[in-house]
Amino acid sequence: MKPEFTPSSPVSRRGFVSLLALGAAAAPLTAAIGRAEAAPAVKPVAILEPLGPTVVHVFSKPMHQMSHAETAKLLAECGVGGIDYTVRKAQGHVLPDKVAEELPRAIDAAHAAGLKVEMITTEITSVRDPHAEATLRTAAKYGVKCYRLGNWNYDAKLGVLGTFEKIKPALNELAALNASLGIHGAIQNHSGTRIGSPVWDLYHLLRDIDPRALGVQYDIRHATTEGGQSWPLALKLIRPWIRCTDMKDFRWQQAPGKATVEGMPLGEGIVPLDAYFKLAKELAIVGPMSVHLEYPPFERGPKFASAAEQRAAFVTALKKDMAVLKGLMTKHQIT
Repeated sequence: MKPEFTPSSPVSRRGFVSLLALGAAAAPLTAAIGRAEAAPAVKPVAILEPLGPTVVHVFSKPMHQMSHAETAKLLAECGVGGIDYTVRKAQGHVLPDKVAEELPRAIDAAHAAGLKVEMITTEITSVRDPHAEATLRTAAKYGVKCYRLGNWNYDAKLGVLGTFEKIKPALNELAALNASLGIHGAIQNHSGTRIGSPVWDLYHLLRDIDPRALGVQYDIRHATTEGGQSWPLALKLIRPWIRCTDMKDFRWQQAPGKATVEGMPLGEGIVPLDAYFKLAKELAIVGPMSVHLEYPPFERGPKFASAAEQRAAFVTALKKDMAVLKGLMTKHQIT
């Protein structure tokens, strides 16, 4: 058995020098530990009052070629509560350069069908974007509570942290404008390699921003795609900034060394919807919700003989989704 060292034990010159070296190496570590222990704790962010009850909207992208009135009538027939209009150049139900005239008309058409418009989808990433301020002022004036922002890519030259620093000024300016208008801007966590894909990165971007002005449109499908089994951890981290959500499902199409995402009707994919709603109830996540229809017949669907045939297929598929969603919300008492 090796004898224990005591101050009276004889030490060789080489051993003494080694002990001095170990002590010198340990000194910076000890100082670092001391600094860590003395560092102030991260202040918790309070959970805000929700943006009202969970009104289920439908993302209007698959219906952008229909008129506002036709879209509203179809969605009302399917039992949804609102329309998440696209206000953007790409597949826009409302074009940004005509937002002051067209968004009120779109909202009026929704209201005439008994639907709400508490959320819209935009491409805005800066107050300096063309029509950004006009879009937000019009939306706020006509009762829109939140809007989805556009997307940012990581800058390979700046890296992850450098990209955060690059876009933070734009986010702060948007937050200030949102606060002045009483509207909430939300970044969608979207699978892939863009900002928001891993979800935790949104915390680093938003941790110093008032959640009333800017936050996250949480998408459980994309969170599952990127988070696998760890998605609840990131969800809990960014919970204070979540004031609106997205809902959809998917499955993996697998081949050796490759997997691609295939959109599915709600409840037919691998998104852990039951576990998500259970946790959403525990975390009190409520507010406007947008159902995204990213499967046939809405996307990559068959060619229809007529608009009437296409409409009938849309109604059948969406009613099925709504039945699944309402069942989950009732089970977990999401109101």
